[in-house]
Amino acid sequence: MPETHASLKELTLRGVVLGALITLVFTASNVYLGLKVGLTFASSIPAAVISMAVLRMFRDSNVLENNIVQTQASAAGTLSAVIFVLPALLMMGYWTGFPLLQTAMICACGGILGVVFTVPLRRALVVNSDLPYPEGVAAAEILKVGQNLGDGAGTRQAGGLRDIVAGGVLAGGFSLMTSGLRVAGDSVGYWFSAGRAVFQLPLGLSFALVGAGYLVGIVGGVAMLLGVVLSWGVAVPWLTSLAPMPDGASLASFATGIWVSKVRLIGAGMIAVAAVWTLLTLIKPMIEGMRISLSVLKRGSGESGQDRTDVDLPPGLLLKLTLFMILLLGATFQSFVADSGLPAMAAWTLVVTGVVLAFVFGFLVAAACGYMAGLVGSSASPISGIAVIAILASSMIFIGIGQTQDLLGNPESVRFMTALALFCTSVVVAVAAISNDNLQDLKTGWLVHATPWRQQTALIIGCVIGAVTIPPVLELLYEAYGFIGSLPREGMDPTQALAAPQASLMITIAQGLFSHTLDWTYIRIGVLVGAALIAFDWILGRFTRFRVPPLAVAMGVYLPPTVATALFVGALISWFVRNRIRARTLAQGPERVQAAEQASERTGTLFASGLIVGESLVGVVLAIVIVGSMASGGGDAPLAVAGPGFAPIATGIGLLAFVLMCVVFVRRVLGAARSG
Repeated sequence: MPETHASLKELTLRGVVLGALITLVFTASNVYLGLKVGLTFASSIPAAVISMAVLRMFRDSNVLENNIVQTQASAAGTLSAVIFVLPALLMMGYWTGFPLLQTAMICACGGILGVVFTVPLRRALVVNSDLPYPEGVAAAEILKVGQNLGDGAGTRQAGGLRDIVAGGVLAGGFSLMTSGLRVAGDSVGYWFSAGRAVFQLPLGLSFALVGAGYLVGIVGGVAMLLGVVLSWGVAVPWLTSLAPMPDGASLASFATGIWVSKVRLIGAGMIAVAAVWTLLTLIKPMIEGMRISLSVLKRGSGESGQDRTDVDLPPGLLLKLTLFMILLLGATFQSFVADSGLPAMAAWTLVVTGVVLAFVFGFLVAAACGYMAGLVGSSASPISGIAVIAILASSMIFIGIGQTQDLLGNPESVRFMTALALFCTSVVVAVAAISNDNLQDLKTGWLVHATPWRQQTALIIGCVIGAVTIPPVLELLYEAYGFIGSLPREGMDPTQALAAPQASLMITIAQGLFSHTLDWTYIRIGVLVGAALIAFDWILGRFTRFRVPPLAVAMGVYLPPTVATALFVGALISWFVRNRIRARTLAQGPERVQAAEQASERTGTLFASGLIVGESLVGVVLAIVIVGSMASGGGDAPLAVAGPGFAPIATGIGLLAFVLMCVVFVRRVLGAARSG
């Protein structure tokens, strides 16, 4: 380790302020994107590039300070995963908005516990382990490149920032045209029938989804497209052919109704079985992670060495933080249960049970997620599967308590217990998400010779900032757009509603368990189809080099088709540029191929991140404008300059702009490869 690192500034006020600003931006972006399509993007790499470009204005900035900024900002891409559960409380009608204090406490307590639970695992899983940590290593390489390029670092950092800004401006401008001015369409589709069967050829025109698809890659993109084919090429035509179309209904309204009421349940069954299977395939690392965590508890985390790169937050402080978070969780659950009107003994039984469940499940998933993130990366670690397991376990435990204490005797009590299970699951998801991220950040810090306790402090700060940011952003987006099936006001445009797909799935599972009203026929079909996909994927992996991830296929069935097709376009761009670059440089030797691929991957990742951030931020800003307009007696489209009659032209404009953006994306990445 370079001796000069010990004298470098690390956890600085300017770094914390910059990290807070980046955290605010990326948290808002991730909340919007997650509610729209059920995906979030990793913020560490773009945060590192922005940090290096901004802090370069200060002569004494360094790689360790940049590392602290990206560590803090990485909380944005992870803590926002609570949106996979929390919106369910509105969608089921239990909440009418997002209570600021309760929502913030869920995020803060879950996030900080996620940090605390994984701190003792650092030596075992980061220092003394050969786990690959793909995102952590990638972030470290970017920080090292920025540090080691000397005068050329400024050019590289400025270029990376330009990639993010260029993508952001393009996507933000197009989002303003579609959602604000309404002069461009955000999707295009062709409906047709064959006999009584109804078909759709859809394409979403979202720039952010193209960026997300680029980051997902061709395997995930093809799998999602296969889901669309199964949904709109098989299931919807089959089911529409069996049911007569109501008088006066259009092909679109009839087929969409079938998809919402039946086909999405098939998708829910597929997601459930695929998520459980994904966890089962990682059962050995999960058990190993839990074993290491429990062994650390028994023997203690060990004495820290004198080297600052081996100093974690002290055990005493971790214990105090844990106890404080448990008290805050208890107060948060008590405030939630207090509205139920239950007798004091029953209420406190539920409060204690909720805290114990959140704490114990959180500890177990923290160990499992930390290990899985090191093995397959944070982005590939199955948080959705963790959420499914958590809602199943929480629901069954609360059903048992409810039956024992006769708390399920009327619909209102069942509704409350369902909401409580969702509330508890949201804490577990927050713990899992941060655990997923913390060890990746510590791996980055280990590779650049950072001080662990300072990184852990920065991530806790990021959790607090994210926890304060998420509730108002959630409230704002709900008031402006609503969620599918839950609109805050009459007369709102349901086509503008945010899908919140994971939250919808959580409701389906929880209400099905508590009320026994779920039509399990289509869920069972989904389970069977999912099992068949798992077998098909296993056969492909055994005898070929191709794979079809069952969870991605299931998401393609469950998500609106315009979402999955736009994601596929981004994945197709990723596949095309990678193969084009390899074909161009193959004759120049392996070193040239590697340099070109690294340059293109960096540019593509940052430009794709810019597309996501730009569209998401404009979506948040437009939400502010819409809510302000509604509050002053205006409409929900205050910036619109075109009416319904302009729709055909708007669709053409949107399609043309979408094609041009794809061309710009491809040319920019190929250009980076030539100069790399």
